[in-house]
Amino acid sequence: MAAEDRDYNLTQEQKAVKDKYPPLCKKYEYLDHTADVQLHAWGDTLEEAFEQCAMAMFGYMTDTGTVEPVDTVEVEAEGHDLLSLLFHFLDEWLYKFSADEFFIPREVKVLHIDRRHFKIRSIGWGEEFSLDKHPQGTEVKAITYSAMQICEDEKPEVFVIIDI
Repeated sequence: MAAEDRDYNLTQEQKAVKDKYPPLCKKYEYLDHTADVQLHAWGDTLEEAFEQCAMAMFGYMTDTGTVEPVDTVEVEAEGHDLLSLLFHFLDEWLYKFSADEFFIPREVKVLHIDRRHFKIRSIGWGEEFSLDKHPQGTEVKAITYSAMQICEDEKPEVFVIIDI
């Protein structure tokens, strides 16, 4: 049975939200950077580029294909411009993993970006990280502003350096 066909003990409300969005395909890559790693993510919309950037970060920490979407976590963040919004969005997701719930998502979906007030709402489907189940990648210590870029030309893309 395919992972997306399983029930995963989600509530009816969580299933309805998850079923509303198709599964993500990978639209990111890792670029070499001295002592750190640069995430490069893109999408058809700015929301998708942000989603892909979050998944690139988690993909560096473990194989997200081993994660089952048995739980749902919502993350909201705000900033004073789009760059700070991206920073805080990733930082809040990293907090959910490293300090709060050890939550690792299989998928992250941006529900809304408020470009006027620089707020973002997102949801992730995943589970608690376990070394018995999830291969250990590289620890992400922090998100940085160093060389952070958001390009919204033909297809939105973002560049973020993470401290590893």
